Amino acid sequence: MHGKHQFAGPFNPDPAGISLSGRVRGGACCHGHMAFPIIALLLLAVARLILHPRWSMSNHTHAVTTFWLMERPFSWRGRLGKYMCVRIPFWGAGWERLWFFILCAIFLLLLVWTYFWWATQNDYSELNWLLYNRSGEWTDGTVTIVAATATGFTYVTFLMILAVCHMPVGQQLHLYWLHKVMGPILQLGALTVITLLAWVVAGQVARAESMNSQVALALTYLAVLLAIYLAPLSISSPCLKGRGNFTTRPAVLGRRGAPMLAPENTLMSFRKALEQKVSGLEADVAISLDGVPFLMRAGSLRRTTDVQKVFPKRQWEDPSSFRWAELSALNAGRWFVRDDPFWTVRSMTPQEISWAANQTLCSLAELLALVVQSNTSVLLRLQRPPPGHPRHLTWLNDTLQTVLRSGVLQKQVLWTPDWERDMVRRVASGLQQTSEEKLPVDALHERGLLRVYLRYDRLSATEIRELSSHNVSVTLFTVNVPWLYSALWCSGVSSVSSDAPHILKNVPSPIWLVSPDKYCLVWITSDLISFAIVITVFTFQRWRMSGMHRYNPEQIMLSAAVRRSSREVSLMKEKLIFAEIDNGMGATEGLSLYTENGYDCYTNEGVSR
Repeated sequence: MHGKHQFAGPFNPDPAGISLSGRVRGGACCHGHMAFPIIALLLLAVARLILHPRWSMSNHTHAVTTFWLMERPFSWRGRLGKYMCVRIPFWGAGWERLWFFILCAIFLLLLVWTYFWWATQNDYSELNWLLYNRSGEWTDGTVTIVAATATGFTYVTFLMILAVCHMPVGQQLHLYWLHKVMGPILQLGALTVITLLAWVVAGQVARAESMNSQVALALTYLAVLLAIYLAPLSISSPCLKGRGNFTTRPAVLGRRGAPMLAPENTLMSFRKALEQKVSGLEADVAISLDGVPFLMRAGSLRRTTDVQKVFPKRQWEDPSSFRWAELSALNAGRWFVRDDPFWTVRSMTPQEISWAANQTLCSLAELLALVVQSNTSVLLRLQRPPPGHPRHLTWLNDTLQTVLRSGVLQKQVLWTPDWERDMVRRVASGLQQTSEEKLPVDALHERGLLRVYLRYDRLSATEIRELSSHNVSVTLFTVNVPWLYSALWCSGVSSVSSDAPHILKNVPSPIWLVSPDKYCLVWITSDLISFAIVITVFTFQRWRMSGMHRYNPEQIMLSAAVRRSSREVSLMKEKLIFAEIDNGMGATEGLSLYTENGYDCYTNEGVSR
């Protein structure tokens, strides 16, 4: 055992053992290259989904498998370190597993499809000749196929990367809000694509040999076209409303301060957040061995401090196993300057860089003093120390007493722990009791909870409006991009918690905000224009194809030679010559035909070969 503090029970910080949380300590590390963790994450997720079909997650408790992967030192935007801690959640809902498998299947199919078109690029001219023989005009048909393949593969690959990157940090891949907000734009994009395809479909219908083929192809295309025309009837984007109908601007809480501008959970980070005019601050509160509440995200001290240098034998221990005097001796900012995780250090002044590099861990008392000074609010997320910790039973009271002694107004503190709420109300009745669990409105009122704090994808726009109508304030995290902030703004969210308050402060009004009347006008107009184009294309293709009974190879060759390279023209000449030979035409007659038209680059010997 490392360190001088020993505890009974599962809190024993044995670096060679496995704790009850499932974390494999340093003695059970795996060696490998950077590719192995990514492959391992994907394979383990699939395996767990198969082996544990009833694996489930709730709001407060979730099953995770945690393991440590020992890596070689590597550098990416600075030295990230020698070890990488990976937390892998295995999703339990049936739909989540189903969609993950569908995403993997689509990715693999598109991977094979993309590889096929990459490997057969030598035969593109053969495909063009096949299309030419069917249509009678020379076009490069591979451009459309390759472009569509590249677009689809890029998009699905992006989703797979997001899914794999979400697994280590214990998050699911949610794109609901994105596709919801982008619904009108996606519909217009699909309408444009299906309209452009009218030329190809109309040509195939006009050239079809049987009436059944023509009817089947035309009906299929028209069915897809009609579905896209009527798609807006099912679109309910929150940003489809008039400018006078959306609520006031959601307040922004600085999540761990402003972690993109300064080291997270440090005084500098919270001061930077206040400079961005945030409405409040949010912090993660842990408890030290001697009962001092301090700010630290759950996990290890290795990520944001120099514990490897100061306490090398205790670097794997839980942060709550250190006394406050030991914690305050750690540097909590040098990693930020070295790694530059958000590419913001380069824009900092030398004074700010020096300030960041000398940050230390922040105690809860220091944060509350800043809250009192700035007259703002603060949301506290508490972490209970593990069993066997000396403060395992008194941690809640230790934190509550620190809040009461700080002099902060109780109404400025948003209290999230669900433990002993009745006791907390008796001691500090003015605290804003906040739920981190998604509950019905009646249950919230029954428990006296008038505020909820949830991840942004846990609530739909309808649920947000229902909570707001019953005077329940909604705070959602983590919101860092303008489009999501705009969507939640339109949905009626009271406040959001953000790592990027410096970005959200530049959003004066919701983006992509369109009134229903204007969108209806755009929808109907675009459908009418598309329908007119489709009818025109089908009519023109039918008229054009009705007069084509026989093609003159000489004219086709001359028109193709204008746009094709000399090598491709030569290939077309050879194919036309041999096609005539197969039809019973002599070699000499074929050559004389091309000589008369200026194609004298072939000889009898060349044809005989």
